[in-house]
Amino acid sequence: MVLREEQAVSRRQGQLLTLVAILLAAVNLRLAVTSIGPVLTEIRAGLGMSGTMAGLLTSVPVLCFASIGLAAPRLAGRFGAAPVILGGLLLLSAGLAVRPFAGGPVLFLLLSAVAMAGIALVNVLLPSVVKDQFPDQVGTVTGLYTVALSVGAATAAAATVPLTNTFGDWRLGLACWTLAALVALPPWLLISRIPAKSTAQDQNLPPVRVSRHPVAWALVCYFGVQSTSAYVIIGWLPQIYRDAGISAELAGVLFAVTSFLGIPLSFLLSALAGRLRGQSLIAMVLGLFGIAGWAGLWAAPAAAPWLWAIFLGVANTAFPLVLTMITLRGRNPATVVRLSGFAQGVGYLIAIPGLILIGALHDATGGWRVPLALMTVLMVPQIIAGVAAGRDRQV
Repeated sequence: MVLREEQAVSRRQGQLLTLVAILLAAVNLRLAVTSIGPVLTEIRAGLGMSGTMAGLLTSVPVLCFASIGLAAPRLAGRFGAAPVILGGLLLLSAGLAVRPFAGGPVLFLLLSAVAMAGIALVNVLLPSVVKDQFPDQVGTVTGLYTVALSVGAATAAAATVPLTNTFGDWRLGLACWTLAALVALPPWLLISRIPAKSTAQDQNLPPVRVSRHPVAWALVCYFGVQSTSAYVIIGWLPQIYRDAGISAELAGVLFAVTSFLGIPLSFLLSALAGRLRGQSLIAMVLGLFGIAGWAGLWAAPAAAPWLWAIFLGVANTAFPLVLTMITLRGRNPATVVRLSGFAQGVGYLIAIPGLILIGALHDATGGWRVPLALMTVLMVPQIIAGVAAGRDRQV
């Protein structure tokens, strides 16, 4: 009896450490990206960056997430999920620390790729850790870590301009976010020394070819289109507001509103989705909010900027929804790793052309009406894919 109680206490302590580690890692999953948008004008001026190059900057995260995401399951199979996540956080820390001091746009892009490669590893593997350590609380824990992700994203979006003003230099304003990545390292260092039990057991199971399952392809399509929307928001929304005559400070706040909405909504949505057998209706509703938000920006961005920010904030919770669906659709942690790597890797590949096209259309037309019209239309295939991915099926 005493031994069982000690084992139960040890397991609870291990779960608490894992939960803290997950949340600290999640805080870092978007701040490297969302810190760029509010000072993109200053970055372009300081580095001599063209509009097309800025479009490439918004696509760097997605390119890294696609290429590295596909490799993450193999790395996890060889070294374990926790050590690979630790390595990802080390890459992120290095990229964040050095990137702001690049001497030109090409080096800035390459160092951004280093940081994003680290994020990509963490992105893919966190769902498998959730499935492994919290199999009966998938929705709740996914909700908590997407809340942490939203906190990091929103804080970086809102605080980068004030930090830049305080230091008098956008480079120092960006470099500050290295501290958040460094704080996340110690718990993963501890966890990486603990052998993963259920993951090792799963390795004895026959490998699952997720690419042969229709549900996997539905998740790929949904992940890809929602990623296009999310990264256009992250990369261009503050600039869209600024080009509409809104001040840099207010544009940053509006962007922060879009991100901060994800804090309560991510938790509530993931917890709800985890309790439902199917998530198709949720995906449809989020897509309709996206149509309203993008169409509003297309019609009159300065007329009701707060409303468009709110609509897009709701639509952006498609990301925690798809993470929850990935975790629910896999039967075990090993399958979740493969499904996550496939959905995110191929899904981000789908998103890349759209992100480059948005920047190119803006340069070609000299405005945002055509790019925003495209974003409005893209919500239709997102709804279709979301309805298919949300059906109660497993891989």
